[in-house]
Amino acid sequence: MRTDRRVPGIAYLVAVTFFMETLDGTILVTAAPQIAADLGVASADVNVTMSAYLIAVACAIPLGGWLAARLGSRAVYCTSIAVFTLASLLCALSGDLTALTIGRIVQGIAGGMMVPVGRLVVLRGTERRDLVRAIAIITWPALVAPVLAPVVGGFITTIATWQWIFLINLPIGVTVFIVALVTVRDRTTERRALDWPGLVLVTVAVLGLMVAMELAAGSVPLVTVAAAGVALLAGTAAVWWLLRSRHPLLDLRVFRLPTFRVTNSGGFVYRAVVNAVPFVLPLLLQDAFGWTPLESGIAVASLFFGNLAIKSVTTPLLRRLGFRPVLLIGVIGTIGCLLLFALLSPGSPAALVATLGFASGVFRSIGFTAYNTIQFADVDRDELGAANTLSATLAQLAAGLGIAAAATILRLADVAADPYRVTFVVLAMLCVTALIGALRLPRDAARHISAG
Repeated sequence: MRTDRRVPGIAYLVAVTFFMETLDGTILVTAAPQIAADLGVASADVNVTMSAYLIAVACAIPLGGWLAARLGSRAVYCTSIAVFTLASLLCALSGDLTALTIGRIVQGIAGGMMVPVGRLVVLRGTERRDLVRAIAIITWPALVAPVLAPVVGGFITTIATWQWIFLINLPIGVTVFIVALVTVRDRTTERRALDWPGLVLVTVAVLGLMVAMELAAGSVPLVTVAAAGVALLAGTAAVWWLLRSRHPLLDLRVFRLPTFRVTNSGGFVYRAVVNAVPFVLPLLLQDAFGWTPLESGIAVASLFFGNLAIKSVTTPLLRRLGFRPVLLIGVIGTIGCLLLFALLSPGSPAALVATLGFASGVFRSIGFTAYNTIQFADVDRDELGAANTLSATLAQLAAGLGIAAAATILRLADVAADPYRVTFVVLAMLCVTALIGALRLPRDAARHISAG
């Protein structure tokens, strides 16, 4: 298959849509009080709009993979951009919490199709020797958007109203829609039926797990246990079905490849832990240390600067050292930063907190780039669609579950003298799983693409 010479441009286009989808996942955090006051509800109730969005994104990703195979990547990608943009307008026009939540669900469904299908277009049009560069281009939104979201949301609600959080998507969405129509040429189709049992089982398992985690520290343990039981049963049934179906919603057989298996098992935990940091750190600084939202926002922004500072170095680093050493650097550095976060106190200088945040951003960027690239190193072109859909689903679940897990740990640790310290230590312990997975990789894993 001839490589599309527009691949670099398409990669940047996908990066923009990825940034929109990822940013909207957590941008409402700092705007919640204003939204609640405007809609006449409690601030805590606004959390449903964030949970609904993340769940919708995760559940829509595999559906997007089937639609791309059935209708062609170009049609699904362009349509999802249009729906995401229209849903943003619906969110801005919402007059109550129910309408806003429905708008967020539609927005999440479109976002869940938009990003993985766009990435598939890039993967199909990129030679293996250019894979590192292409993946690096579309990886940066996952690094910076979760860090920038609270700052951007707070800034917008300070100078304007919360509706502008969604209205800013309109000119961006219209622009990328027009560019996508002109540049995307992937019309490859494949006639196959939708795996409805797989879709239902996976959705029930995800919903059950999210509900169980949200209620884990609540006063109704029976409901929590019931939700966890439903998630376990549905998850087990989903794995059984997906491994036996001729055309599964998520093709788990790609896990036979060691590089893909490691980066989507230990890598799943790594992504979950790393995505939890921008959620926990502002809470630590504001609730425990008494910092203002602006001060904590600046501290969190140091992660963003760490991402940017190392981004241009990550690809040369992969080519020079190989994937296994770079993964170890990213994971070990992240564990060290988490433990150092646990040692912070109200008297810690702001410069120290910012420096630690910067270092965390550096290791975050190194780890993300390595994981996102090596997972496709040994995947054949005819399996790229299945591998892309599976990895995108797991990455989104990791982001959502990472935040939910951190919140659950924080609530359960509330009985401790320092719940934030306990939370960071537990997150560091969880990250050891990723370290074990990286250590099990062969020393020359994916050398054929890192040396190109």
